Amino acid sequence: MSTETPKVKTKAGETERAKVTTRLFRQKKKDGEVITMLTAYDYPTALAVDRAGIDAILVGDSLGMVVLGYPNTLPVTMDDMLHHSRAVSRGAHYALLIGDMPFMSYQVSVEQAVANAGRFLQEAGMDAVKLEGGRERAEAVRQIVAAGIPVMGHLGLTPQSVNTLGGFRPQARTSSAAKKLIDDAFSLEEAGAFSVVLESVPARLAEWVSKKLSIPTIGIGAGIGCDGQVLVTHDLLGLFDRFTPKFVKQYASMHSVMNDAFTGFKNDVEARSFPTDEHSVTIKEEQWQALLKELGES
Repeated sequence: MSTETPKVKTKAGETERAKVTTRLFRQKKKDGEVITMLTAYDYPTALAVDRAGIDAILVGDSLGMVVLGYPNTLPVTMDDMLHHSRAVSRGAHYALLIGDMPFMSYQVSVEQAVANAGRFLQEAGMDAVKLEGGRERAEAVRQIVAAGIPVMGHLGLTPQSVNTLGGFRPQARTSSAAKKLIDDAFSLEEAGAFSVVLESVPARLAEWVSKKLSIPTIGIGAGIGCDGQVLVTHDLLGLFDRFTPKFVKQYASMHSVMNDAFTGFKNDVEARSFPTDEHSVTIKEEQWQALLKELGES
C-alpha cells in the first residue's frame, strides 16, 4: 500500500496541493513549521479558506453563536454540526477537516462518543473530530482513536463548560489550575489525540506545554509559543459584532462592508436606479409586437 499523501486537483492556474493529514501536523511540529487553522461553516467560506492554503478547517460549534445567533454553544446539536460539516466538505478538498463534537454528543458514554464521532466521518466527510476536556475524556478519546477516528483535544477555555467556568474568561492562571491543564494535556496525548487546542491560557504556560508534548498544540488566545494558531473566521473578518475577544486580530471589517452594500441596494431600489437595462432580461421587438397583437393591444 502506498504511503504517499494523496494529491488533490485544483482549479486552472493553481499549483496541485497535497491533502493535509494528521501525519503532516506531526511533521510540521517536528520541522518547526507553524500550523494554520480557521473555522468554516458553509461551502463558500470553506472554498475560500482552502484556496488560501490554510492547513486545517474546523467546523466549530462556535457556529451556534456566529451563525445561528445563540448566546453560547450549548444549544448546538449533532444535526446542526453534520449539516454544516457536509457543506464545508463540499467546498474544501485540501485542508484537514475537523468536526467539533457538540455539547452532550460525547459526555453521556464512551459508546455514544464513538458513535457520534463516526457520524462526522461517515455522514459529513470530516477527517477528524474535536472534543473538549482532559483526563475525564481520556477514555472516550482512546476508544474513538481505536475506532480509526483522529481526535483533537481542547483545553483551557472550553466553551461547552461556560456555566461551570463562570463565563468566557481566561483559564489556568493559578499554579494549581495550570498544573491541572498540564496533566490534562499529557492525558490527551497518552490517549492518542493527534493535537490539542489551547484556548485563552497564559502564553508562557502554552509555550511550556507545547515544548513538552510530542503532539502539536493549536493556540487561540494562548500566545505565539504554540505549534499553530486558529481563529474563528467570523471574528477574523469582522462579521460578528456582538463582541470581539481580546485575542482576535481583525483582518477585515466585513460587517461594515455588508452594511454599506445593503444600504446601497436599498437606496438604489428606492430611487428606481436599480435594476437598469444592464440587469434586465430582454425580448426581441418582433416577439413583443407579436405578443401585443395576440393580446389585442397592438
